[in-house]
Amino acid sequence: MNTTDDTLTYVYAAALLTKDLRDAAGSLRGIYGSPVLFLTAGPTATQPALGFATSHVPHRDFSEHALKNHFEDLDWLESVARAHHDVVQALSLHATVLPLRMATVYQDDDRARQALAEQHNAFADRIAQLADHTEFGVKIYLASTTAPPDTGPAADAGNTPGKAYLQRRRAQHNAQEAVYSQAQKAAAAIDAITSRYASQRVRHPTQSGTLSGPAENVLNDAYLIPDPYAEQFQAAIAEAAGVFDDVRVEVTGPWAPYSFAMPPAERHNAATGEERTP
Repeated sequence: MNTTDDTLTYVYAAALLTKDLRDAAGSLRGIYGSPVLFLTAGPTATQPALGFATSHVPHRDFSEHALKNHFEDLDWLESVARAHHDVVQALSLHATVLPLRMATVYQDDDRARQALAEQHNAFADRIAQLADHTEFGVKIYLASTTAPPDTGPAADAGNTPGKAYLQRRRAQHNAQEAVYSQAQKAAAAIDAITSRYASQRVRHPTQSGTLSGPAENVLNDAYLIPDPYAEQFQAAIAEAAGVFDDVRVEVTGPWAPYSFAMPPAERHNAATGEERTP
């Protein structure tokens, strides 16, 4: 049970609780600086105990009603998301972890244990499938294209203002088409590489606004890479990206397998966009 009725049990991830993982989590702190604790569903004959990495969080901030309000507070969301991510990443350095969605909370430890027991086999199977794999993200951004500057009447000698404007617009359009063509070639090159290395792929929606900055994001994929091939994968992507001057290819990771926590069929049912595997 929790030590007080004013707290809820927050779950970061599921993992098989080896001694190395327990030792690593001894000084780990999560949301609001609370200690990270493990709840177990008991060992089986063939594997260590499966557990939830948890913290106790205040009811006033993590009740269903409070979360609805907090989800409109970007500063609060960023703080919680960062703490959640830091715990998952720290644990992933010592074991295969199955990240749970941010703000997964239970009324108390007993309810969390019950949920863990009910999903024990599904969690254990998925952890086994993700063992010795790491997630990497690959994004493609377009270089910005602007209309050629209007350098004055001398540049448009003999042209009407309307004709000069159309010429500048046509030049901008041609430049933009060239950038999109490079992006398509870069995506094809990345597909060829990932077909050799990736066990699975998830296609995320492209980013916009503050997430992408001034550049247009046209590819935002996540790949599950076997650990022995991680360095080769990154090197191959970097080499391919160097060929294209008008697009920027960004590799992120290594991450815990956030995008692959659910099996492919369940991801497909839950996703709002397309999900593909090579």
